[in-house]
Formats: sequence, structure tokens, C-alpha cells
Amino acid sequence: MRPKKKPRQRARKQSIRPALIPITPEMQHWSALLEGELKTWPDVTAKRLFSFRSFYRGKAIFAALPRSRSFNSATSIIFKFNPMPPVLVKRAQADARVNFNTRISGTGWLSFELKSEADLRDALWWLNRAYECAKGRTR
Repeated sequence: MRPKKKPRQRARKQSIRPALIPITPEMQHWSALLEGELKTWPDVTAKRLFSFRSFYRGKAIFAALPRSRSFNSATSIIFKFNPMPPVLVKRAQADARVNFNTRISGTGWLSFELKSEADLRDALWWLNRAYECAKGRTR
């Protein structure tokens, strides 16, 4: 009698999704404040996207705020430029809170690190720039 063959084991695919980091209670509050503001902007819709609330201008996504988890740190938001105007590239490079090396797949995504409530004003400034750049995008 022939020995039974062992069942073939499938090779596990490595996850391409980055691990998400739990956000702080303080960040949950800041996200709620930013979300309240973004929802008042013209032609903005919000949708759930995993642990985030994503924001669209028309059909173009321009930002995502963490609800329970985040990508780069426990206190960061993300926004999208596609393409990013050269003037904003220079400003982003000069701002230590803006991170080009996010763990987010796709082009044009940046993160902004909030360290205190005072950073909300600058976060809104970056979100507004992303919103304005989304005006001409269709996807």
C-alpha cells in the first residue's frame, strides 16, 4: 500500500495592507472637529473607509481622517494631491509635520502629524489646499 499524500499547503500571501495604529482619544476629538468643518464645505461628501472617514469633492477623494486607527502615527491625518503643485511641494518639505513617506499605497498621499490642538489650524490649511486641488480631478 502506498502512503497517503499530505495535502498541499498553499503559500500564504503576504498582506499588502499596512498595519494600522490605534489613535489616541485626543486624536478622536481632533478628527471629529476637523470632520465637522469639512462637512460644511461646498460639494463635499463623507464616506466610511475602513477605520477612516474619507472626504470627496465631487468624485475625487482629497482627505481621510482617522476614526479609530491611522497609518503613520496615532495622531496623523492624510490628504491627497494628484499632482501636487510645486509651490506646495516646497512648503511641505519645509514643514516637519508633513510626511511624504507614508505607508499608503497610491500616489499623491501625504500625512500631517498633529502634536497639539494648535496644529488644527495648519491641518485645515493643508486640507483646504487638497480640497482646492481636487476641484479639477474626476477620480
